[in-house]
Amino acid sequence: MNKIQKVNFNSVDEFLDYLPESELTIVEELQSLVFECIPHVKEKLSFNVPFYSVRKNICCIWPASIPWGNVPDHSVVLGFTQGHLLPDPYNALAAEKRKYVRTLTFPVDQSLDIEMIRFYLFEALEIDSVN
Repeated sequence: MNKIQKVNFNSVDEFLDYLPESELTIVEELQSLVFECIPHVKEKLSFNVPFYSVRKNICCIWPASIPWGNVPDHSVVLGFTQGHLLPDPYNALAAEKRKYVRTLTFPVDQSLDIEMIRFYLFEALEIDSVN
């Protein structure tokens, strides 16, 4: 454990057990979509949140209850590590002050736009396969 991050998980299951129910529901929905859209994806903890990779890191799921992620309260973020390369026809990706990473933020009290998320996951997989 370090000064910035007050949590330290040994597994994705431990991470999931830590989450409040409202965030857990969104995280599990996002996990399912990642596994559905990205064949052969590997899941590992990094910065105490799950990251997903095939060749390189493709995306991560970061709930607000995990400190220092700058995630708005009562939200879960799906971050794309090469998001700057993603097409954005939904005009939904946020760059904030990041050079490469782009994010989608999901308030826990709203339903997910499954087709939009699938679009970005498929595009991110395509980028991973050529870069």
